[in-house]
Amino acid sequence: MRFDDFVGNPLPAMTERIKVRLRDQEMDFFTYGEAFPPPLLYFKSRFVNEEFPNYPEQRAFEEQLEGLRLFDLSGYGPPAETFWGTLRRARWTVEGYKLERSTDIPALAVACGERFTFRDLIECGDTWERTRINNCPLTADSYNALADLARLVLDPVVDYFGSIKLTYGFCSSALKRLIGSGIAPELDQHCAHEKTRTGRLICSREGAAVDLKVEDEDMADVVNWISINTPYDRIYFYGSHRPIHVSYGPNHSRQIVDMKTAAQNRRVPQVRRPKH
Repeated sequence: MRFDDFVGNPLPAMTERIKVRLRDQEMDFFTYGEAFPPPLLYFKSRFVNEEFPNYPEQRAFEEQLEGLRLFDLSGYGPPAETFWGTLRRARWTVEGYKLERSTDIPALAVACGERFTFRDLIECGDTWERTRINNCPLTADSYNALADLARLVLDPVVDYFGSIKLTYGFCSSALKRLIGSGIAPELDQHCAHEKTRTGRLICSREGAAVDLKVEDEDMADVVNWISINTPYDRIYFYGSHRPIHVSYGPNHSRQIVDMKTAAQNRRVPQVRRPKH
């Protein structure tokens, strides 16, 4: 097999393959280019040893790639076009021997996971519907966080329960000022990775959050399913027939908070252990 930049590329593309048929001592030659897209070699470290250039970096890259849980890398792995398209939709890029988050600002119509667009997570909620304010994130990291939330939490919920209703999504500084009371932007992750005018993160927990409801379902059952089947960060449960708050973030705290009603309709958070 011959590859394009086998030494310097963590995902070298095959340019030529020679197959030797031992039974009849014949050889078949295959070349890859425009007619036949070059396949990628996904685990190059299996074909080299520890003395090969950039071997530690190659192994680290492969572990990082597997950790994304984006691909079925068994067998030959996905075609190159599928691989690069999936990586791009999840907002990752390959920079040398590292996977880095995307730094571009996507259009609202761009897919955010498999079931949503960025517009779905940004232009939702009663206050936005009433005001139609420009609620777009200013940082690429916020879009990355929304994409992670959609892919790892929201898409699985839709796949299992069917359609869901998003009642509150991303919250920009402008939208936050219009909502006023009843929210905790420093804690709830609805502001994603947005910053104050002084450059400080609005919510140090980072990640992203939405409030959602599944019609005709006991939301206690939805909470239980999410806690078992997704890598959520935090869930706030307000009652069986009210929307829940769910987030995904780097802390991976896997915390469920029951919002109990106390005197004078005051909400008191009570943390409980998730079921496994």
